[in-house]
Amino acid sequence: MVRFLGIPFSTGPIADIVGLIAGAARGETTTMLVTPNVHHVVALDRQLPAETVAVYRSADLFLCDSKVLARLGRWSGLSLTPRTGTDRIADLLATPENRDLVIALAGPTPQQAEALGARFPGWRFTLIDTPDRLTPGTAEWRATVEAAAAADWQVLLSCLSFPKQELYAADVRTARRQKGGVILCAGAAVDFLSGTLPRAPDGWQRLGLEWLHRLLSEPRRLWRRYLVDGPKVFLIYLRRRRAGDP
Repeated sequence: MVRFLGIPFSTGPIADIVGLIAGAARGETTTMLVTPNVHHVVALDRQLPAETVAVYRSADLFLCDSKVLARLGRWSGLSLTPRTGTDRIADLLATPENRDLVIALAGPTPQQAEALGARFPGWRFTLIDTPDRLTPGTAEWRATVEAAAAADWQVLLSCLSFPKQELYAADVRTARRQKGGVILCAGAAVDFLSGTLPRAPDGWQRLGLEWLHRLLSEPRRLWRRYLVDGPKVFLIYLRRRRAGDP
């Protein structure tokens, strides 16, 4: 485990991380896994309410989802072994010995769930009915949380966008605690894995430019995240480094 920017990252080779996720899936207590990236770090620093930050930081596992964060980590002599949340899930799905795991989806549409099943035959996917524009704290939210907590799964992909997906994961973890399983806050992972959204070409991914591909694909939605908020991570890094806080 490596602590960087106040986050305790679990690190290691792909196979080790797959083993970590599969082990959590088979565990007796429910585990919440988050994948910090630049957007998350900037929002956690000064943009989100304190209670939301506390929920995010209450996660049980943290896996680096950003080559930018990894580069900053290297400046401090740390290795964060970055990999996107989409790739982390793809790694799990590429491991045949884990096909006994049932994977639940919270957020995707029935069409996406069907497409995911077609792309990854041999895996069992189950869809948690998740209404559009779900609002934390509402009766609808509580009903959805209870349905997810009671469902039969070992892996739950929480795909409700940041930070709602983390709030949802934490509530399901509380409701399900002794039933086991791992909840991955997965963002748009199912969009990419099901083919709903095209991923950046492999060359862009290798160069760490997947963010640029997403920006060019959805400029009106993502321009502020990548061009205004994203660069603030360098100021956060410098501020923490001056304070001697890795």
